[in-house]
Amino acid sequence: MEKKTKFGWLVVLISAVAAVTAAVTAFLVVREKKKKDEAELEEYLDCSIL
Repeated sequence: MEKKTKFGWLVVLISAVAAVTAAVTAFLVVREKKKKDEAELEEYLDCSIL
C-alpha cells in the first residue's frame, strides 16, 4: 500500500506543476496579445489623425 501512496503523491505533484505552468503560460500569452493590440491601435490612431 506504501507504493500506491507514493505514486499518488507523485501524480498529484506532477499535476500541480502542470497546472501552474499552464496558468503562467496563459497569463503571459494574454499579456503579450494585449500589448500587441494596444500597439496596433496606437499605430492606427496615429495614422488616421494625419
